Amino acid sequence: MALFDWTDNGFRDRLPAPGTARIFWMALGGCVALLVMVTGGLLLPASGTAWANDKELRIADGRGDWGYPTPFRHYPRGPGYVRMSWVFDTLVWKDENGYVPALARTWSYDPENRAFTFHLDPSARWHDGVPVTAHDVAFTIAFFQEHPYRWISTDALDRVETVDDHTVIMYLSRPYAPFLSDIGGTMPVIPKHVWQEITDPKACIDPACMVGSGPYVFRDFDKTQGTYLFEAFEDYYQGMPKKKRLIYVRTSKALMSLVTGQVDLASIQPDMAAPLKKKGLTVIENERGWNKKLMINHTKPPFNHRTFRQALAYAIDPQEIIDKSHRGFGTPASYGLLSIDHEMYNPDTPTYPHNPEKAGEMIASLGWTRGPDKVFHKDGHPLAIELIASNLTVAGETVSDRDGEIIARQLADIGIQVTLVNQEQTTTDSRVKNRNFDLAVSGHGGISGDPKILNEMISSTYGAGSVNSARYDGCPELNNLMAAQMAEMDPEKRKQRVFEIQAVYAREMPAISLYYPVTLAAYNPDKGIEWFYTRGGISKGIPIPQNKLSLVR
Repeated sequence: MALFDWTDNGFRDRLPAPGTARIFWMALGGCVALLVMVTGGLLLPASGTAWANDKELRIADGRGDWGYPTPFRHYPRGPGYVRMSWVFDTLVWKDENGYVPALARTWSYDPENRAFTFHLDPSARWHDGVPVTAHDVAFTIAFFQEHPYRWISTDALDRVETVDDHTVIMYLSRPYAPFLSDIGGTMPVIPKHVWQEITDPKACIDPACMVGSGPYVFRDFDKTQGTYLFEAFEDYYQGMPKKKRLIYVRTSKALMSLVTGQVDLASIQPDMAAPLKKKGLTVIENERGWNKKLMINHTKPPFNHRTFRQALAYAIDPQEIIDKSHRGFGTPASYGLLSIDHEMYNPDTPTYPHNPEKAGEMIASLGWTRGPDKVFHKDGHPLAIELIASNLTVAGETVSDRDGEIIARQLADIGIQVTLVNQEQTTTDSRVKNRNFDLAVSGHGGISGDPKILNEMISSTYGAGSVNSARYDGCPELNNLMAAQMAEMDPEKRKQRVFEIQAVYAREMPAISLYYPVTLAAYNPDKGIEWFYTRGGISKGIPIPQNKLSLVR
């Protein structure tokens, strides 16, 4: 008998490491049989075998590790929140068209008293069978006030009143326009009877920390393998989920995994769409809710000069990046940060059409002169910068590209000496957060959600904990506009403030939005699940087609 381990590189005669599951082929008398050997940890049966059944759904992921699905342990980017959203429900949620009931069956706003009232679904239960009550909601607010959750702000809340077990009123200390998005649609409600005993939520990976009220119960996370296992919560108040098991599988080969049936849903590259459609898979396209962005360390010279930052914008040609790095799939982004698909997008936002000559003139106006090497110099030193590039997670899927290489060449063409450094995304995020960088190619979603994203991605007041925020506070006019839009409860008046923010931000240029990639996903319709992209993004704007409503309605 011969036992072999099948890998991407062929057969290898070695056993799996502890805590893993591998597919093995056993040769017996000229016949071949498929086995699955498990040495502990999560069992992942091979699709297409007798193990597979219609009760299971698999989602592909190029990275794998997005942290434990608790409010304090998930990675701060969108895929981490989405994994948590299977376990923890919010008061309201979003379908394709807007807000719909979740833990709250109905809600209302009283402008005179600045009060939001939520009437909870009395059939909601925690995964341990305990009823969900208004006291849990009040406790959640208090807990996040003591232990801040970086995805929301509780600063505008004055007090919370529990009228009865299923009615809670939240009084605002001041007008707060993003309340429904933040507290209603993003804040995960946590069980008081569990979390009142937890003193260090950032360290907790005990199963108790994963007790939620969502459609799925967390069962396993293999950090090494990058796999997650969730099981349907049979007593879910919105009905039994359609699939018994939900599994995230780490794979770098989305196309092959979809074709072979190893996964049922995956984000895909645009050139995969045609062949996958021919294979009978359904392909869906998102609005432009994610942007590639050039982060600028505006706290150090010469980047602290607005003229220099504007020169960078003129020097960089987003369309060339799209054409050469992404085969033409993409759209140049608005320099105002908000998505051009957003209902509050300002079409009159200032632009910076590619103009290397003008870029050079602007840098020269700051006292730099070109030397014989065609590089700008000042005080005997060349204009030398470091550009960090990473393989970023675009809308939940890791994508390799040449963006850094093309930007480095474009900047070199105008006389900037560029050192290109390629790093892992987590390393880049850490360096940007600590301002240990010059320029960094990064990106994020959320730009089609509530316009609070402008504040979070611009100001340190709102985005202090975000690796994607420019944390730019150097313009009083911009600061005042951001404060005004947060306090404006009238949608039309708020829209005017949002228009002005985009215009001033594009003038100040603390970071440069480059382009919107074409965001596609493909899924197997034979599984009976209709996946969709959420308009405005999941929660605060996550552009990933893994809305839990696909599995519960």
